[in-house]
Amino acid sequence: MNILVVDDSAVVRQALATILARGRTTVAVAADPVIAAQKIQALRPDVIVLDIEMPRMDGLTFLRQMMASAQPIPVVVCSSLAQAGTQVALQALEEGAVSVVEKPRLGVREFLHDQARVLVETVNEAALVRVRRRARPDGARPLLTADAILPARPASAARPVGETVVAIGASTGGTEALRAILEVLPVDAPGIAIVQHMPEGFTRAFAQRLDGLCRVRVKEAEPGDRVEVGQVLIAPGNRHLLLRRSGTTYRADLVDGPPVSRHRPSVDVLFRSVAQAAGPRAVGVLLTGMGRDGADGLLEMKHMGAATLAQDEASSVVFGMPKEAIAAGAAGEVVPLGRVAARVLELACTR
Repeated sequence: MNILVVDDSAVVRQALATILARGRTTVAVAADPVIAAQKIQALRPDVIVLDIEMPRMDGLTFLRQMMASAQPIPVVVCSSLAQAGTQVALQALEEGAVSVVEKPRLGVREFLHDQARVLVETVNEAALVRVRRRARPDGARPLLTADAILPARPASAARPVGETVVAIGASTGGTEALRAILEVLPVDAPGIAIVQHMPEGFTRAFAQRLDGLCRVRVKEAEPGDRVEVGQVLIAPGNRHLLLRRSGTTYRADLVDGPPVSRHRPSVDVLFRSVAQAAGPRAVGVLLTGMGRDGADGLLEMKHMGAATLAQDEASSVVFGMPKEAIAAGAAGEVVPLGRVAARVLELACTR
């Protein structure tokens, strides 16, 4: 039997490989889903043991893509976020996981060895399951545009007002791209609003992690939060983030509504709201990601006079969203990831 362990912890990868590599079993490991996708082609595993909280792509997104592939593979989720009965555990099962195993945040190595028999039996049982291909999320629903959340306005409706704001959209590979950008920003960087495609429950921890690494303040957006100098707001999972103008300031608004471009939060929704609220006093940035969410919104920002950037292909984990924006004529500039932060600061000074 071939098993692929996908976990960003080297300790967990080593422990699981030791436990599961018995008899005629071969165990391969991957530090994140992007590496895992490459190894699947060569190994063709019988079972995947999958963590949830990982860089570049979270486990639930990877699970969803795996179940929608032409040849889905049985998946056992092993995560500290997957306590029995929690929303993450239930969502993993709904997305197609065969089983869910909880691991503690502390003493992981000891726990895994104590539960070795349970883990081996769970994986062996999963290998016998015939999983069926699932339709991609929202595949049967119409592909909604930002009109479903916020009506479009003519370009003349935008008026320069207040401080310059920055709007950033990202998906696959975006967690590390955002870290690379935000870590180098000065404490007086312009206010920033971000949509990173992530499941509910992940964005708060992601914002807290970035807040501990960066000079700017980073937090999960709450209704009424000001978009101000030195602060970064990240859209919470499963809520659309919009910016509203209030006098000479901008405030965050959170909306439920349907998925737009098959995502909630949607980059298109954020970008449209920034185009309408800030017009030419904005900078829009579209980073690495799968699909085309953000391409239309970035074009609207450009039409309203905002400066617009797209990440280049060489530095993108997945050159999907930036490619669509470039093809649509939405990107005023195409820049490598290492230049994004500096260029944002330069453009913000000219708004």
